[in-house]
Amino acid sequence: MTDVSVQRLSKDLVQAARTLSDKEARFLVDNYYIMQDSRKRSDNQVRAMSDEPHATLAWFAKQSDTLELQTKRALDAYSDEHAAGVWMKSLYGIGPVIAAGMLAHIDITRAPTVGHIWRFAGLDPTTKWEKKTKRPWNAELKTLCWKVGQSFMKFSGSEDCYYATFYKERKALEIERNERGDNVELCKTILTQKNFDKKTDAFKHYSAGRLPPAHIDARARRYAVKMFLSHMHLVMYFAHYNELPPKPFVIEHMGHVHFIKPPNVDQVAGLEEALTQKAN
Repeated sequence: MTDVSVQRLSKDLVQAARTLSDKEARFLVDNYYIMQDSRKRSDNQVRAMSDEPHATLAWFAKQSDTLELQTKRALDAYSDEHAAGVWMKSLYGIGPVIAAGMLAHIDITRAPTVGHIWRFAGLDPTTKWEKKTKRPWNAELKTLCWKVGQSFMKFSGSEDCYYATFYKERKALEIERNERGDNVELCKTILTQKNFDKKTDAFKHYSAGRLPPAHIDARARRYAVKMFLSHMHLVMYFAHYNELPPKPFVIEHMGHVHFIKPPNVDQVAGLEEALTQKAN
C-alpha cells in the first residue's frame, strides 16, 4: 500500500527555505496561522465527540500537525538567514513564525524610523481609516503585532520574558491613572463615537469615566509591543546599514524619557560595540 502520509521536509528543502523571498515567506506565515486555527477547531470537535474518534479523523489530525510543524521548520530556516530574525528568536515569547512574519512584512529601507513601522502596523493612534479610502496600515502585520502582545501577556509571569516586564509595569500605571480619573474626557469621547449596549460592563465603565479592564490591558500590551518594535527597528537597521539609526529611539517609561537598550544585542555582530560607542 502506498504511504500517503505527509512527508517531513528534507534537509535540502529546509536549507532551501533560507532563500525564500519575502513574498513567499508571507504566504507561508499566513498559511501557518490558517492551518493552526483549522487544526484547533478540528481538535476541539474531535474532543467533543463522546466516542473514540474514527481512524479517518485521527489521520487528518496527524497530517495537519505534520504540515503545521513543517511550515514552522521552513520559516525557522528563513528567519535564520537574517540577523534580526536570529535576534528576535533569542527573545522569550518570540518564535520562528512571528520572527519570519516581521521580516517578511517590514522593508527596513522604507522605515528610517520606528514610527514608520508603527504606522504600517496600525499602532499609530493619529492614523485614521476614513470611509471609502484604502486601509492605511497592513492588516497582516497588525495581526502579528496583536499576537506578539498576547505572547507578552501570556508569559507575564515568567522572569525570562523581557518585554512582559514592560507590559506589567505599564498595566499598573494605566490602572493607577484610570482610578485617578485621568481618562474621564477620553471616556466621554469614546461614548460619543461608539454605540454601546447600555447593559454591557463596557458601557458602565465608560459612563463612570473609567476605561474597562479589557481596554486597560490592550493599552499595556500595545505599549510592550511598541517597545519591542522600537528595538527590532534598531536591530534591523543596524543589520542592513551596519550603523545605528540616525535618530535613536526614546520612549517614556515610568515617567522618564530615555533610550532603553535592546536585550540580547550579542546576537548581532558589532551591535554591542556600536551601542557602547554611542553611549560614550
